[in-house]
Amino acid sequence: MDKKAMYCLSYGLFVLTARLGEKDNGCIINTAGQVTSTPNRISITVNKDNFTHDMVKESGKFNLSVLSEKADFSLFRHFGFQSGKSVNKFDGFSSCRKSENGLFYITEGTNAYISASVEQMIDLGTHTMFIASVDDMEVLSADPSATYAYYQANIKPQPEKPVSGGKTVWRCTVCGYVYEGEELPADFICPLCKHPASDFEKVTS
Repeated sequence: MDKKAMYCLSYGLFVLTARLGEKDNGCIINTAGQVTSTPNRISITVNKDNFTHDMVKESGKFNLSVLSEKADFSLFRHFGFQSGKSVNKFDGFSSCRKSENGLFYITEGTNAYISASVEQMIDLGTHTMFIASVDDMEVLSADPSATYAYYQANIKPQPEKPVSGGKTVWRCTVCGYVYEGEELPADFICPLCKHPASDFEKVTS
């Protein structure tokens, strides 16, 4: 089975932001879309391991910033490769503003944001799908939206092929981190993006 076939699906990339109490947070998601136009509703699907997931579930509100082709990889690293459980992602982060609902949205590398209120939650096992009504939205730029395929081809750094000297090399398909060894431990976690061994591919030199 070639897992890269999933890259052929056409879907976007977003920064999901939420606030609970005095805590603001955000994470990268790639599953969001409009489900009805009258009334205007959208859906998002969020991994339960993400700190933002619990904030959306408890607060019932979120903002969705649509990432554009102008987004820099540092934005993905900032919101996708570290956890809000241990890091304040908005501390010193200036490329944002607050919308009418009091939540942050991202102003650089995005082309729109949508504010929404959760109406329904669907348990999908590892993820939760939130169905939400749109409260507000604004177009921020005319830059094209970044698809997942565009991210893979143009935004994510493309690491040079390592010189392994006959060693077996494993590369993280998410961030490009390289591990050298005959076997990749089944419980290995990428030290950069925290993805599991299943997201590594064997590289031949």
